[in-house]
Amino acid sequence: MNKSRLEIMAPAGSQESLSAALNAGADSVYFGVEQLNMRARSTNNFLVSDLPAIAQQCKAHGAKSYLTLNTILYDHDLQLMRRIVDTAREAGISAVIASDQAVMNHCRKTGMPLHISTQCNITNIETVEFFSAFADVMVMSRELTLQQVGQISREIKRREITGPSGQPIRIEIFGHGALCMAVSGKCYLSLHSHNASANRGACVQNCRRSYVVTDKEEGYELEIDNEYIMSAKDLCTIDFLDKILDAGVSVLKIEGRGRSADYVHTTTTCYREAADAIAEGTFTGEKIQGWREKLTQVYNRGFWDGYYLGRKLGEWSNTYGSAATLRKIYLGKGIKYFDKIGVGEFLIESHDLKTGDEIMITGPSTGYLETVVEEIRLNNKQVEKAIQGTHVSFRVPGKIRPSDKLYKKVAAL
Repeated sequence: MNKSRLEIMAPAGSQESLSAALNAGADSVYFGVEQLNMRARSTNNFLVSDLPAIAQQCKAHGAKSYLTLNTILYDHDLQLMRRIVDTAREAGISAVIASDQAVMNHCRKTGMPLHISTQCNITNIETVEFFSAFADVMVMSRELTLQQVGQISREIKRREITGPSGQPIRIEIFGHGALCMAVSGKCYLSLHSHNASANRGACVQNCRRSYVVTDKEEGYELEIDNEYIMSAKDLCTIDFLDKILDAGVSVLKIEGRGRSADYVHTTTTCYREAADAIAEGTFTGEKIQGWREKLTQVYNRGFWDGYYLGRKLGEWSNTYGSAATLRKIYLGKGIKYFDKIGVGEFLIESHDLKTGDEIMITGPSTGYLETVVEEIRLNNKQVEKAIQGTHVSFRVPGKIRPSDKLYKKVAAL
């Protein structure tokens, strides 16, 4: 395959993240609307009425737009599902990602392009051949090794398996982000404990918590120390992205619709640069080390390589929440942008800002910007420090908008 065209698919759980992904060079984005997606509880999902604007924004960046409709469905969901799919098709959304056969059936009837979700747990060529009647892209099970993925890819070519479009089936895998302890994310623990189905997008993330084990005979309690026994470390494949390409993968999905714009921008940028470096023959150990360092700066639970390289056991997180090496502190909001001189004006609402500080700016249209503050001006005078309640201005690397959020990056404690 043409290695330069590995499709980097980025998560978009908000308008800020959508803009951040597109500005970072994502080839495609995936997002949810309403309640029929696997992040219905944990992120700010878009509305059905947002679909035309999303499709237009993606097309303006030369990117594809994928709508996730990957929960299990009940009879009372079918009317909403059909309305979402029909609206997506009319709006020009590129494809729907689904696991329920009701969605697949409606997409086939209406001519809406479809991708098979990882919840379908595709692990062999016969399953690929079965789903080829419905979809052109299939997400492989997260439990496969790259050797198994490569075997499926080669067999697709040998059998000349094509999808509804008449094009060869494309293979997609998860490349970065959170992993669930359950098989391809099909977990029932949250439903058992809180009557909140993870397969309906309502997971309460029991697996990310610490636990105490009790001896039922004598009542002794033992706290599981230094390890969250059900909370897997995050997947990171940037070290062996060349091997992923060699396995015939066409689409690399970055997990994280519940993550912030800085996470989306950083992960998308790193994997886009890595894929381009492979195509250019400049994929080196030094570059990989640099990308990994950047990836550790944003939300993560520690990294491992999943099962792609043949691991028999998973690796578990030893921390609650993020292990990111940097954290962000809210400083204030944007007021005005002076286009001719590339300067932004901000209101400092919290903490203080000094020259030399590393900052980031996020907003629905702005997406994500980052820079180091070289000079601060207050009342047209240069100052070394801006305190809470002041209006200050400094150079920014792109246009900012009113109410964009300003943050300072600092080392994690």
